[in-house]
Amino acid sequence: MSKKIVIVDDQFGIRILLREVFQREGYRTFEAANGPNAIELVKTENPDLVLLDMKIPGMDGLEILENLKKISPDIKVIIMTAYEELDIIEEALELGALTSFTKPFDIDQLVREVKNRLGA
Repeated sequence: MSKKIVIVDDQFGIRILLREVFQREGYRTFEAANGPNAIELVKTENPDLVLLDMKIPGMDGLEILENLKKISPDIKVIIMTAYEELDIIEEALELGALTSFTKPFDIDQLVREVKNRLGA
């Protein structure tokens, strides 16, 4: 059975790119453009990993991360940010994110990191 990844980003193009890349790698992907949708997907799909953008209108990435950890304390989350905001990255890592990628990121490096974290 293929592993599940939830992609959370308000930018449609990023979601499409990540969906195509990870589906090609054999993962089942689900997409959310905002926090409430991300939280609902995590509740219903119980994903193996979440790719989470930090800059999302409404509910920011840290707030989403806190909610995801309440639902599933062991959930694996990799954060993505368009800015090298060390305080946000640091706080996300303290909340339990595994690592961070700054946009624009190397897609091959992100795929390797996801495979490594999911044991694939």
